Amino acid sequence: MSLPKSFIRASEKFNDFSEFVPAPYFRKSFESNGGSAKITIGAAGFYELFLNGEKITKGFLAPYISNPDDIIYFDEYTVQLQKGENVIGVMLGNGFKNNFGGYVWGFDKAAFRGAPEFALRLEGDTEIESDTSFKTAPSPIYFDDYRLGEYYNANNEISGWCQAGFDDSAWENAQLAPEAKGELRICEAEPIVAKDEFKPVSITKAKDGFVYDFGVNTTGLCKLNVKNAVKGQTITMRFAEELLPDGSVNLEKLWCNRNDFAFDFIHKDIYVCKGEETECYTPSFTYHGFRYCFVSGVTETQATEDLLTYVQFYSDVNMCGGFLTSNKELTALQAATVLSDVSNLHYFPTDCPHREKNGWTADAAFSAEQMMLNLTVQTSFREWIRNICKSQNSEGALPGIVPTGGWGFEWGNGPSWDSVIAFLPLANYVYRGDTEIIKITAPTYVKYLKYLDTVKDENGLLELGLGDWAHVGRGAEQFKAPLKVTATIMAKFIADTAAFLMGEIGLSEESAFAKECSEKLKAAARRHLIDFDTYTVLGECQTSQAIAIYYNIFEEDEKPKAFEKLLELIAKENNLMDTGIVGGRILFDTLSLFGRHDLALKMILGPEFPSYGYWLSKGATTLWEGFKLDDAVVSSKNHHFWGFIS
Repeated sequence: MSLPKSFIRASEKFNDFSEFVPAPYFRKSFESNGGSAKITIGAAGFYELFLNGEKITKGFLAPYISNPDDIIYFDEYTVQLQKGENVIGVMLGNGFKNNFGGYVWGFDKAAFRGAPEFALRLEGDTEIESDTSFKTAPSPIYFDDYRLGEYYNANNEISGWCQAGFDDSAWENAQLAPEAKGELRICEAEPIVAKDEFKPVSITKAKDGFVYDFGVNTTGLCKLNVKNAVKGQTITMRFAEELLPDGSVNLEKLWCNRNDFAFDFIHKDIYVCKGEETECYTPSFTYHGFRYCFVSGVTETQATEDLLTYVQFYSDVNMCGGFLTSNKELTALQAATVLSDVSNLHYFPTDCPHREKNGWTADAAFSAEQMMLNLTVQTSFREWIRNICKSQNSEGALPGIVPTGGWGFEWGNGPSWDSVIAFLPLANYVYRGDTEIIKITAPTYVKYLKYLDTVKDENGLLELGLGDWAHVGRGAEQFKAPLKVTATIMAKFIADTAAFLMGEIGLSEESAFAKECSEKLKAAARRHLIDFDTYTVLGECQTSQAIAIYYNIFEEDEKPKAFEKLLELIAKENNLMDTGIVGGRILFDTLSLFGRHDLALKMILGPEFPSYGYWLSKGATTLWEGFKLDDAVVSSKNHHFWGFIS
């Protein structure tokens, strides 16, 4: 049966920094003889679903995080109706439909931006379809943005709003929303669910409030449980992953445009009390990456261990692999990798949970295999690939972030980042035998490889997009490997992978085309990027040398000499790693392929800078975005894309 297409909303007005528009309630009362029924609901934005006063939503941030002009997701629920009056209740959050907090990446200017909306159908002994007969009123949530936070005024609660017998005569009728542009489909990705809860390991009195340390840097929300509150008492919670030297939470590095007009909004939840003996609140339409919470607006008597509970949540995947060793440093790095992976898994892999929450393509690409080995991520990968393929533009280019509202084509992409269309399907197929993901991606491969032909230089090389990002000890874009080396060789890897995968599902003509693209790129690389007198790759650095070996620019009989050159380059840096993320992804594997496991392990463990062991010496429990010395700013200390060591 087709999915419901009649979308409704409260009004045309939508939340912004200067105008707070409350998240809307919707309700529909109907009669039934009881029995089983099915509810199908989809939303541009986030929804929470209630039946007869009970919340039945599958998890947090339902149904998905997507560009609604590409795909709008639906969920299905089997429910039991009661005899007599029944009530469907829906509350909507802005979600990606109105992610004004993502203005740094142009989400405030996205063509799809608008008020959140939903479509619903109930099928039982009666049939209900979302229309203007649904009644709507403002909820107590008066501000919500999933990047920024949520504000809740308990004095605006409406008791019994989604239960039978409630008088909704003063409520407005819902409006019909414009026809949806995106594909309507059932969400197959795992829901986001609570996985654990943490109590604070310490509470420190600070200026104007209290700092709660939960002892772990991960992702989720704080559940508030305040006693003996005064009506109108306003409690503010700010979230961060580290402290400043004076013991206050470090908010300065949490935003790309530091100290701009939005700084006061970042990672902040607000609760306005109604004055009861005990009041509980957990936000509905946001989440935070944090270890510390600074809470203000509470008394010293209220600032107990029970005031805040850390609710950790991520996609409902399970551990399917692990690594045990007597080496405590390797054990710690494996644990840090897995914690970073799950902290950044909210339907799809994000780059970090506190600063951007973006689906950066390279981050997922370089982490695909480690995630697949440790976690049951195959369904999440397959669902996200649909969104990646939908984001491809008419020329064949891919954006650096997915979902996007159009940002990421002019900057932030290129073959190293676009390799996500190779890494994810390859991991799904090799480790899970998933051919469906290949079928989804195949047309994108062909279009993308044709696009690359239009942007090659006169030598058949590529020099576009981002390069060996986050080079150790340097600025993010101050890498040693020339862009034409990394872009050309990673493009060859995409072509090789496309040829292999499309061949596995019988697309022989498309496979042959991809193989031809690979051969042309390899020939150009060999002709213009390698000095065969010394077997040195352009750039004369660890990344250039390792990727040319690993991705088969060198022939098999040439690799031993090229590897000797790699060892020279490593020795030149005192046997320390000297790459960015593109080279780091395969450096240790390349060493191991030639039997130098000992050197790979030494470079990983350190503990001198730069190494993973150096991170551990600085107290890391998750992986960091980059290798920086001492007090140099590391933008994120919960970043998974260096976790390929797992």
